[in-house]
Amino acid sequence: MNPSFYEKYSRQILFAAIGEEGQQRLLASSAVIVGCGAIGAAAANLLVRAGVGKLRIIDRDFVEPSNLQRQTLFDEADALAALPKAVAAERKLRSINSSGSVEGIVADLSPRNAADLLARFDLILDGTDNFETRFLINDFAVQNGQPWIYAAAVASYGLTMTIRPGTTPCLACLMETQQHGLEETCDTIGVLGPIVNLIASLEAAEAMKLLAGRTDALHGRLISCDVWTGRFQSVRIARNPDCRACARREFTYLEGEAQPHITMCGRDSVQIHERSRALDLTMLKNRLSPTVSDVRHNEFLLRFRIPPYEMTVFSDGRAILKGTKDPAVARSLYARYIGA
Repeated sequence: MNPSFYEKYSRQILFAAIGEEGQQRLLASSAVIVGCGAIGAAAANLLVRAGVGKLRIIDRDFVEPSNLQRQTLFDEADALAALPKAVAAERKLRSINSSGSVEGIVADLSPRNAADLLARFDLILDGTDNFETRFLINDFAVQNGQPWIYAAAVASYGLTMTIRPGTTPCLACLMETQQHGLEETCDTIGVLGPIVNLIASLEAAEAMKLLAGRTDALHGRLISCDVWTGRFQSVRIARNPDCRACARREFTYLEGEAQPHITMCGRDSVQIHERSRALDLTMLKNRLSPTVSDVRHNEFLLRFRIPPYEMTVFSDGRAILKGTKDPAVARSLYARYIGA
């Protein structure tokens, strides 16, 4: 290890459980984070600073002012420009540690693109906000033997569990037979910044153990905590011998043709999936400007208002309609303004 690298990671190398060998493993490792909201952004920040050699960030959303209370990689300029979170995160992380590879991808994980986006990484980390995507990650990870880390937070409460296919229970073992998940969302009951940073720290610590080759330090438990009440719990989850995913190997989420509409965390909104079409955003802006209000456009997305709604359209045809949770309303407005 050359002197400059030693200086950058010296305090981490001094930690005996990592040492120089573990740091070398981190520098040669790769991880992919699905979702770059509160937990994903905080975990990405920790892993890039720790020296993970290659990090891919996948996110479908863009930065808004309401994100800044808890999403630590973004600032007011990112929100004003409505930058995609994956783009803003990549830029910020490269300025934090230029020696690693950071790649931001503006995309929505689906059964059709999961292999392209997740394969060939040492570890998958959960930064998502819905269980459809988490079960999709779980199906892919179990099918391909890739470790991944589940993490979630809402209000003042959060939980995380490391999943190693063939060794530990998977998410289907946990969620499809027991009630350990989070049913509420930050859209309905809010979320505190401290809990997402705590859960991201626990997730990143488990990631460092795996990527540094220190699997003996993995605790193998579901960790839950509440920063408001001070309650912490560590539970050992049993594998389900009849689990749909890791026992029967029925990968229903991965084999689906498409995900259902998803109401997005922190928003009264619906996402429209139209991944097979490509849009010229400049041409669309010129067409819509005479008929809609407050049209804003950058190289990644186009946003406009049709009161009381706001629609954001991406170049791959995907759109987010803010102001409703009714998919019929979203589909109708999409067909009217973007095309059937």
